[in-house]
Amino acid sequence: MELRVTKYRIDDDGVATVWFHRPGRGNSWTNRMNAEYRWIMDTLDNDPAVRVVVLTGTGNQFCVGADAKALDFYTTSEENYADTVASDEYANPGLGVNPEFETDLVWQWGLRVPVIAAINGACAGIAAALVSFCDLRFAAAGAKFTTSTPRLGLPSEYGLSWVLPRIVGTTHAADILFTGRIVRSEELLQMGFLNGVYPAGEDFLEEVYKTARMVATQVSPASVTSAKRQLYADLLHNRPGYSIEHSKEIIDEFMNQPDFQEGIKAFSEKRAPKFGAPAIPDRRPATAQAG
Repeated sequence: MELRVTKYRIDDDGVATVWFHRPGRGNSWTNRMNAEYRWIMDTLDNDPAVRVVVLTGTGNQFCVGADAKALDFYTTSEENYADTVASDEYANPGLGVNPEFETDLVWQWGLRVPVIAAINGACAGIAAALVSFCDLRFAAAGAKFTTSTPRLGLPSEYGLSWVLPRIVGTTHAADILFTGRIVRSEELLQMGFLNGVYPAGEDFLEEVYKTARMVATQVSPASVTSAKRQLYADLLHNRPGYSIEHSKEIIDEFMNQPDFQEGIKAFSEKRAPKFGAPAIPDRRPATAQAG
């Protein structure tokens, strides 16, 4: 796929960085960006060299939400919104893990790799929902976050009414969703929405990379994938006993794998473990291929 509004790279540690890339337009969201982002993430998830993904924006903004021209289109159009943002040609990253994850944004939970949102600046509208479905979230000091929708005459969008209360609690979620006010990264950290806040500027990404490289180089990729599967699957039920018993079954499986042997050996030898490459499931649909 030709990338026009996104870009990515993979370093030697297996850390992939993805950028929303519409400089001069606040990296605003479009259907094209959605298609490219899904394709990139499907490509990275199917690359055994990739251990973790860092998502950020070009320049000093993360993503200011939907493109203003696209929003203006709906003031006069009679087209159904859902039809205008759907496409059978989109890649399907995370396919086959859980039917609940096979929809916009939530597909990030179906990826084998953890996704770290590096919110380097303004994050609004659909971008606020997108980062809510990332696995970890870091932001630059003073970065602005807003759902925008109440001030645009729109409802809570893209699952924010479901995911926000599970991250920050009902009280903070109601504040964010009802007022649409601008919330700074420092307040979001206090709410528990963010994993950390770092100084804005050139060194921001380097601080986020410290966590990304830890995941990429110091832990078993199979263990991370399993923990991610367990975390989000358990969010969908209220059965702690099942979670415990299911984990025992998984432990039994993992104890027969090379990563467990290597982890124990490295621990006893007081050295860093050298885990194997992740297993990539053969579930990639034809529409996800480059072309």
